[in-house]
Amino acid sequence: MKRRTSVILAAAASLAVTGAVAQGLVSHAEPAAPAAASSLSQAAAAPSAVSAAAVKSLPKSMTFYVDPKSGPATWVAQNKSDSRAATIRSGVSSKPMAKWIGGWSGAPKAAVNTYVTAAAKKKKTPILVAYNIPGRDACGGHSAGGTSAAQYRTWIKGFAGGIGKRKALVILEPDSLADFQCMSTADANARQKLLTYATEQFKKSAPNALVYLDAGNSNWASAQDMSTRLIKSGLKNVRGFSLNVSNYRTTAQENAYAAKVNAQLRKKGAKAKPYVVDTSRNGKGSSGEWCNPSGRKLGVTSRVNQTPTAKSPEARLWIKTPGESDGNCGIAPNAAAGVFDPKIAVSLVKGK
Repeated sequence: MKRRTSVILAAAASLAVTGAVAQGLVSHAEPAAPAAASSLSQAAAAPSAVSAAAVKSLPKSMTFYVDPKSGPATWVAQNKSDSRAATIRSGVSSKPMAKWIGGWSGAPKAAVNTYVTAAAKKKKTPILVAYNIPGRDACGGHSAGGTSAAQYRTWIKGFAGGIGKRKALVILEPDSLADFQCMSTADANARQKLLTYATEQFKKSAPNALVYLDAGNSNWASAQDMSTRLIKSGLKNVRGFSLNVSNYRTTAQENAYAAKVNAQLRKKGAKAKPYVVDTSRNGKGSSGEWCNPSGRKLGVTSRVNQTPTAKSPEARLWIKTPGESDGNCGIAPNAAAGVFDPKIAVSLVKGK
């Protein structure tokens, strides 16, 4: 089955009408099991050894910013008398989650600067997602879009510049390295060059940002393929990689996959890297359904791992916004992709 993703890029005026706050990627299908090493990844030049200094653990005192204008927070503010508001406030909107930045956000430098500044005033670390790569969501198509290659270089440079020397945690381009089987070799190679450029911009302009290059999930690409793609996309320039963005795979499943990816990285002369896992809706794992399934549950809220090991994520994060619809389907047939739906949110809080 192809992986499906959705993004709502409506203007602010139409969002006000629906009460939704769209931030980017809103759904992923459960993809097919990993295939053997593809000819596409083998077509890339063999990676050379990568030298990197030992990575210190994230500070145990690090806590993440709660966005007062997130989709769930906006809904609660507009529906105070709704019987579900208290449940959503306590279970979802009061928790830290990622802010998605894309073509809908306006000038990236200004959008990122505004958000990072707000987090800094609260002495919290903001979680950001960069999501504007050309040919975005090549397999699923629901989030198809992105900008041109030339525009992307300017866009991602502005994104990094908006952070500057301040602290932020960034997830770089979800799905961008998991979509290769739906792309030509030329397009995949071009994407790797753009991602490398992006990592260089963060290294240069946002030296204190914790950047994680997205690596799909444990049921998407083989560890062998993914390790090659990561190396060829500038992994050496960033802190690590991210897993399970907008998906339902358990943390244990992602831990096992991360171990395989890191083993492959070492085998290819690169250093093992820290990783983070999206736990926004993996509390019960996957049911095999991707579009607003019932019975799923929130996972561990955004937090730094207090006892990190080589076989565990250094942070578990709500990267997907809990409660945003995957499309007109499942338990929210009347909620378009990207619209916050209280029924989905309550279902995730209660796990039923």
